[in-house]
Amino acid sequence: MSTELPPVAPEVLAEAVESLTARLRKKLDDATAGCADTAVHQPDGSVTFRFGEDALVTLRPGPTGTVTEAGQAGCTCLLAPRCLHRAAALGAAPLADAAPPEPEPEPAPEPTEAVPGETQHTAPVDAGAGAGAAPAVSADPAEPVPALTAAQLGAAAALWHAAAEALAAGVTAGGAVVQAELLRAAHTARLAGLPRAEAAALRVVRGLRAARERRTAHRLGDLTGSFRELLHTAGVLASGAADAALTGTSRRAYTAGGSLQVHGLCREPVLSATGYGGVVTHLLAPDGSRYSISDVRPGGLARARGAGRASVALGGATLDHAGLARGGLRIVGATVSAEGRLGAGRGVKATPLPGAAWADGPAAPLFAGPAAEAVAALLADPAHAADAETALIGCDVVVVGAAGDHLLVHEARPDAPLLRLLPAHPHPELPHTENLRRIASYPGLHLRVLGRPDLDRAATLRPVAVGPVPDEPYTLQLPEEWLGRADLGYDRLQGSHFPPPDTAPEPAAGAGPGPVAEAPDPLADSPLWRVRRLLETGVAGGRRAVAEAARGAAPQTAFGPLRRAGLSAAADLAAALAAEADRRPRDAFGRLADPSPDGYAWAWLAAATHLAAAERSLVAASWTAATPSGATPAVR
Repeated sequence: MSTELPPVAPEVLAEAVESLTARLRKKLDDATAGCADTAVHQPDGSVTFRFGEDALVTLRPGPTGTVTEAGQAGCTCLLAPRCLHRAAALGAAPLADAAPPEPEPEPAPEPTEAVPGETQHTAPVDAGAGAGAAPAVSADPAEPVPALTAAQLGAAAALWHAAAEALAAGVTAGGAVVQAELLRAAHTARLAGLPRAEAAALRVVRGLRAARERRTAHRLGDLTGSFRELLHTAGVLASGAADAALTGTSRRAYTAGGSLQVHGLCREPVLSATGYGGVVTHLLAPDGSRYSISDVRPGGLARARGAGRASVALGGATLDHAGLARGGLRIVGATVSAEGRLGAGRGVKATPLPGAAWADGPAAPLFAGPAAEAVAALLADPAHAADAETALIGCDVVVVGAAGDHLLVHEARPDAPLLRLLPAHPHPELPHTENLRRIASYPGLHLRVLGRPDLDRAATLRPVAVGPVPDEPYTLQLPEEWLGRADLGYDRLQGSHFPPPDTAPEPAAGAGPGPVAEAPDPLADSPLWRVRRLLETGVAGGRRAVAEAARGAAPQTAFGPLRRAGLSAAADLAAALAAEADRRPRDAFGRLADPSPDGYAWAWLAAATHLAAAERSLVAASWTAATPSGATPAVR
């Protein structure tokens, strides 16, 4: 029997908190804390919570396992349903996704118009990020977009105000009541047809919960990024700008793709913070077009681990995902979404094809150029900027060794930079980390890597699959049936997959005793950390924490290093944020009054947006920074 609490729809929790009196709202955080420990799972699938002798709360999830209606949560006390016990029990349960994933569509007789929306669909969801909204599709920038309706403008304005209030409160004061206001505004945005804004609000609420509960997967930087995304989306929408990417869509549109021939590239597990798990298999067409087939359903880690060998539900194909990742398909009557996901309708027919090796198949161009060129192309093209964090790039590297929490490698090109390899998914039950740790024990190993660039870190790649480098003697020795690659999220590398240690090449001339060079990290060397710390201070402690931090040092001391480094705009924006945080207006009688959160939120968003752009530029530069000639990178 599962010991996890059933997810609760955001609007159900928001309504329960809204119905409480002001006196009960003050007690809600204390009532919610530790509530999950008292839960009792009943044989009929319901969950009960005991509050004293006279109050028993019962959650009865629906067929999907989610509490989606107010009537599915009841309490035996006299104040029910407007009681503290019921709201606390609902608040202790995890938030459900905004909407369940849509079923695979039937093939349309005519091509359908793609609906604008979000990106990032086939990449695995980081559990720490809390992304649980239904997928949406990319938009055609040339496609005309209708103006926002009055309902959408009102919903965006309400969401902006709720987000500004939450930012001013920070994690310390962002309890159940503040979160409920965000959830209410998010539900209004959903009804108005703004699914991207709703998804951004849900990420913030999940981040606030994780921070207040001090979960190990929580990162303050992630919550800061979630606030930036929410404020940007709501602010631009509230201004009347009808941008397709900001509006989003909760349904994925498919178009007729005709006949396709695709070859497997790799597969990777998908694990969501909201309990979904599965697999996505990446595919390539002979012309280099990228496609994917995913199988993600409720089930969490167990399903993510087992889905790697689940059958591929596409046109009666007799392949599992493990076979497809090293095989291919000829598809007739294909349906394709805007981001390349293949649909499975009754009119789709698929026939298995032999697989193609990375070296001589359609994947060969992925490894033909420097990784820096691939990253620069992703960042330079505005049409693909949103896809930069999900695209896969390839490169050949030479292993240097373990360096802290990452694997340090050197791209196998003259004057190439040092790269850091981090697990694509950090969950200890998935083999990513173990595989990288084993690779790190073979310095000098030549490795072909396919991974996703981490654009929040300097020169960092999160590998999804690896393989041997052709014509290199000291490289991986994988089984023939693996077709020259190992999926790091499913295949476990063993000692037999590596060359004998005594065949390792001798260190290159000049790589012995001599100057030791750290892997270049322009982010760590830049004084931009002062702005980042100020922004994260605001997220953690709210407006008051920013004001107190600004009072502790003179502007010349706090932001002088930014100006001396030529980052005058960053210094000006940080100073403006500090001044706005410390601003206290007075009423007509001269008494101090609480300032509106709007001005503070705009100042925070301006500084956060500039910081994100500046850091992205430094990250792009880190991919082209070469290691000093004759220097040995430091491995710690």
